[in-house]
Amino acid sequence: MEKIIFVVDPMCSWSWGFHPVIEALRHTHHSTHSCALVVGGLRTTGDMTWDTQSKAYLKQNWDAVAHRTGPPFSSTLLARDSFDYDTHPACKALVTVRELWGEEAAFDYLSRIQKAFYAEGVDITSVEVLAHYVTQDKEAFQNFYESDRAETLMQHDFSKARAMGANAFPSTVKIDAEGHMVCMKGYRTLEEILKS
Repeated sequence: MEKIIFVVDPMCSWSWGFHPVIEALRHTHHSTHSCALVVGGLRTTGDMTWDTQSKAYLKQNWDAVAHRTGPPFSSTLLARDSFDYDTHPACKALVTVRELWGEEAAFDYLSRIQKAFYAEGVDITSVEVLAHYVTQDKEAFQNFYESDRAETLMQHDFSKARAMGANAFPSTVKIDAEGHMVCMKGYRTLEEILKS
């Protein structure tokens, strides 16, 4: 069985556009491929200036992703006067869900927070909002999220992504039964992933 590692950032527009590909592969090829998630850390310092220029850049990028991939984008966030585009909380939340409830739960959680952010314009940069999208024990989630262990695991993911050469998001890393690894950077169709 081949292993496929999806390296994403929950607040990366191309990772949102890649969501249907991930879901198609998980649900239609689960007998031949095992799937895992690693967070890459797109913008984990929140240092993006939120002004007319940056919002125009994001709008152009989001339109390009929507045109190429299909998933919807809300312009609600772009209408805000201020926003700290910090992906650190969402990355740590995803790692927390994966650690507490496993890979399947992490994929489901990724789907919910991506949809909230991109399709509904929800600000997912606080633990309170991120906890809202947890369907398991919210208190356990918040306790682990605030632990040193969650931060360590997230940083480990960032290092693992770099070590695999996955420094663009999304990236798809395929590992065959012999351990040979192929890293495909950027958006790929399902057909491209399966053929590689």
